[in-house]
Amino acid sequence: MNPSSVPSPECPECGGSQLHQARVPAAGIHGPSFLPGLGGFLDFAKFRVVLCADCGLTRFYAEPAARAKVAGSRHWSRL
Repeated sequence: MNPSSVPSPECPECGGSQLHQARVPAAGIHGPSFLPGLGGFLDFAKFRVVLCADCGLTRFYAEPAARAKVAGSRHWSRL
């Protein structure tokens, strides 16, 4: 699967085709970091958020740059 593409052209919840995506930081100045240790100094790791406009299902996918750092991060452990 291409990590920069939407995993499926239809919503797994409702089967709708109105999927939209945005790239957003995984942390903010006043909020928690949802991808700790995977960004840089004041350069927070990013999510690709996919939203179904038909039913509202929202999914968050860590961007490739963040995923590339997870194996070596002290903040994450493999299950």
